[in-house]
Amino acid sequence: MSASELAAQVREALEVDGEEFASRVDEEVEALRAEIDDGTFDNPQAIVGLEYEFYAVNAETDALMRVPRRLLEYIGFEKELGLHNAELSTAPQPLSKYGLRAQEAEVQAKLDAAENEVTREGMALVSDGLWTVPPVGETATQYLTDSIEEDGIRMATNMSASVRYHAMANTDYAAELQLDAPHVSLDADTVMPESLITSIQPHYQVAHAHDLPENFRYALRVTGPLLAMAVNSPFFPPDLYDADPEAILSEGWMENRVPVFESVLNPDGDPKVTFPEDIDSIGEALQRIADDETVVPTLLDRGDRFDDRFEHFRHKHGSFWRWVRPVFDGPTKQSANARIEFRPLPCQPTVRDTIALQAVFAGLLESLPRREHPIYNQPWADARENFYAAVRDGLDAELRWITADGTETTDTEELYAELFELARDGLELRGLDAEEANRYIQPLRERVDRRVTPASWKHERVAEAVGRGEPFAQAVWGMQAEYIDKQTETLIEGTFLDWL
Repeated sequence: MSASELAAQVREALEVDGEEFASRVDEEVEALRAEIDDGTFDNPQAIVGLEYEFYAVNAETDALMRVPRRLLEYIGFEKELGLHNAELSTAPQPLSKYGLRAQEAEVQAKLDAAENEVTREGMALVSDGLWTVPPVGETATQYLTDSIEEDGIRMATNMSASVRYHAMANTDYAAELQLDAPHVSLDADTVMPESLITSIQPHYQVAHAHDLPENFRYALRVTGPLLAMAVNSPFFPPDLYDADPEAILSEGWMENRVPVFESVLNPDGDPKVTFPEDIDSIGEALQRIADDETVVPTLLDRGDRFDDRFEHFRHKHGSFWRWVRPVFDGPTKQSANARIEFRPLPCQPTVRDTIALQAVFAGLLESLPRREHPIYNQPWADARENFYAAVRDGLDAELRWITADGTETTDTEELYAELFELARDGLELRGLDAEEANRYIQPLRERVDRRVTPASWKHERVAEAVGRGEPFAQAVWGMQAEYIDKQTETLIEGTFLDWL
């Protein structure tokens, strides 16, 4: 597609009548509410799924690479924001020993096949939280801010040819379009700086739609503890920093995905990318999505799928940028589902680590409501503070937890001992035996026991290199080379523990 053709499509998208779009959403909410009340969105059991993002690098130099669109289609991955991104999604599976095995096997199979093809192109796909080595001959600043104006439409040069992505920079929605993290600042004309980050997004479909608010409340209470042991983005590309190495190493955060997403896409004083509030009812969940500001409204022709009856409401999900969010869809009436998308987790060093987080998250959402765990009563403000404390400090954060006997604790060992026991309980409730449940839990339990995360592993290597007198940029890129080398050996079948 030429720049002028893309610009014309973006302009057409910007001319959509926002009031007409909002009117259609309101009508669809009422129809959706009726279907939920009729039980259409109930399932006989919990279901799990996964979205998994990667970025591409030169297999020899580790420099970021753009993925040819034809190659992306050939390997069965989907495009994401940046030309360097690739995403795979798993088919939903029952939360059971077979369903979790199927999730892992599907990711392994797709990734193995993709790696065979991208290797022929001199590329490698990297599972990581935030890239640090820009393309050859470019700085990260240039890559992230390069844009053109075509017929009055501003378009990022290195962004996928998606009308929605490009329209975001040309709407009345006042996103800040800048990076704001410790010792990092960058102004841009588009949302392209958001392409620094990659994530995994476990999905948990509740068995009964009206149980979603309860499950959602529990999901918010485990967000901080789960993120704390998953952190994996302590460093930006070195040219983005404006401080000396000592300040960066002592004051930087462990999970910079969060400030990237929030500072680029939020307008000043009215955040959309944020830790969400609790939901009291399914009606409140629906209305919260419907009332959320639409960034790029679109008038759609109704298709033949069941959830095309709610297509404008579903479109709202595309810019409902909460770190945990409810979603309602399903291509057929039989597959209609209400689910929780868990969005704060960065990509992990290996597939097994990724599936471990998916399994532990799902196990917790099975166990906590069944056991009526008192963490349900933790003040929302404490859950929010846990989240941002994990962003800053990973496993070194002081997290508040309420134990099964109702006692508040900030003891890390006590918190995670109970958290993993609850996850094991939830997985066993879904038919896994103790050995299989432990297979998913153990890689994360050992992170806690050793007080090590992918982010702290990176931080330690950069700090050691700087301590030896290496320039900061060289230290970061040396760490990144080691990360990619170790991942090459372990991505599909190993775990992060093999690196230690």
